[in-house]
Amino acid sequence: MLESVKDAPRNFINFYGDVKTELKKVTWPTKKEVYGTTVVVIVTVFFFGFYLALVDLILSYGVTHVFNFFK
Repeated sequence: MLESVKDAPRNFINFYGDVKTELKKVTWPTKKEVYGTTVVVIVTVFFFGFYLALVDLILSYGVTHVFNFFK
């Protein structure tokens, strides 16, 4: 147990070096790509939000009529 405590600083330095090496290999997106994907995400969220709101409205209307029919 004592050895693992003594090795902690060296392990952290090795880990930090590995992280720096891996981050140099990353291909970062351009500003144009980030903008494009952000727009796609926002449009998709609104589309599915409206779609699910419409489905919810139709289903609640249908269920309400079914319950009123059997009342």
